[in-house]
Amino acid sequence: MSLDGFSSACAMRDALRRKEISSRELVDLHAERIARHNPALNAINIPCLERAREEADSADADSVLAGTPITIKDIFDVAGLPNTGGGVRPVEEGIVEADGPSVARLRQGGGIVLGKTNSPPYAGDWQSVSEMFGVSNNPWDLGHTPGGSTGGGAAAVAAGLSPLELGSDIGGSIRIPAAFCGIYGHKPSETLIPRSGTFFSTLPNPAVGLAVQGPLARSPEDLDLALSLLAGPDVGEDVAWRLDLLAPRHKRLDDFRVAIAPLQSWMPVDNAIVAAMETVAEACRKAGAQVIEAAPEMIGDGREAYRTYRSLMFSIIASRWSRERQAQEAAEALENEDALAEADSAGMAATAGDYLGWFGYRETLRQSYRAFFRDVDVWIAPANTTNAFPHDDRPFPERRLVINNGEVDYMHQCFYAGMATLPGQPSTAFPVSRTADGLPVGLQAIGPYLEDRTPIAFAELLAREIGGFVPPPDFMG
Repeated sequence: MSLDGFSSACAMRDALRRKEISSRELVDLHAERIARHNPALNAINIPCLERAREEADSADADSVLAGTPITIKDIFDVAGLPNTGGGVRPVEEGIVEADGPSVARLRQGGGIVLGKTNSPPYAGDWQSVSEMFGVSNNPWDLGHTPGGSTGGGAAAVAAGLSPLELGSDIGGSIRIPAAFCGIYGHKPSETLIPRSGTFFSTLPNPAVGLAVQGPLARSPEDLDLALSLLAGPDVGEDVAWRLDLLAPRHKRLDDFRVAIAPLQSWMPVDNAIVAAMETVAEACRKAGAQVIEAAPEMIGDGREAYRTYRSLMFSIIASRWSRERQAQEAAEALENEDALAEADSAGMAATAGDYLGWFGYRETLRQSYRAFFRDVDVWIAPANTTNAFPHDDRPFPERRLVINNGEVDYMHQCFYAGMATLPGQPSTAFPVSRTADGLPVGLQAIGPYLEDRTPIAFAELLAREIGGFVPPPDFMG
């Protein structure tokens, strides 16, 4: 078998098992590509290639990954490497002693860590820029962002510097970079994969909702491979429950019941994304799948769910701040002219009662999703309102997105992410097409709770109809 930097993780694993290539040779292949292409991308910010070579020499060819190289987002704990939290903690102070649970599962399963990838401070932006490590660039256009906050990882996977990345997602931080870079990313069902072992929490089951960890790759099969290792209880072996990861609902595209999300007139979406949704709907119809336009009954025009999501997300973010900063940031948020500013401010200044009330609404919404997914297998929606945009170094409140020649608030990038995040649904981001300027256009397939393999399988079957990952031309050599 002939392998290159764009081979799938599954293909690399298979070649390793057949002893057609060694793990060290694979590490060297990626090290050469990193040396050649990472200076332009600035995707991998903390390499550990010599350690990777040493570990590759003792890789277990019978393990799940069999010595396949991987990369890890900066905010995760990797034993012996710094965790800077996106460049907010000095490297020399950030060395950690133990792998977080997700990292441990990938490494114990035969993954060889090539290094860590660039993330914005506190993983809190849809660009991947840190004062410590600089700007990560999109391999399809270096003047554009690869997204955030798993932007360095998405760029590394798209450019053939790594076949598999471990990322995180609360506001689209897996799905948006995947869409911006033309690859696949999976936001798992909430609670399916551990949430600890990061810059924010080393203890099991942190008392927050919404945030998850998950894989990015160049094929749906690789997402499933990673999921087989990552899924399971946060606290390991000292709990009674065990996970039985369900098979996908269907093995043929014509058996799928596909719902296309209605677009809201008050939330502009780039025309190329709208066209991509039409492409997917038509491909599903031609393949014999049932296709309807529908949404969970409680969604309505999306405003109440979006407000609740924004408030919950900001209450979680602000929980790490001092009382003084919470009050200051809440007041400053109200200066934003966007209609959602009040929801953001409420989250920053939230009481325990507010928090519980929003979670009460969320549970009612989840009931609506359960009913919806009794009649539907996947729900197709934008991964973002826009595609990869030019680097923007303005202060956060001053940023605006240009969508179809009009300007919208920068924060609206989390609107469609919230469709899956608020109720805790699994969602697989997948590539569909490219813009007139050659940038990738991606969507997300939202699935039924704890049935993560269903949207992943859908993305795999759809790729046979419309095509899948395409290497960015400037990085094929």
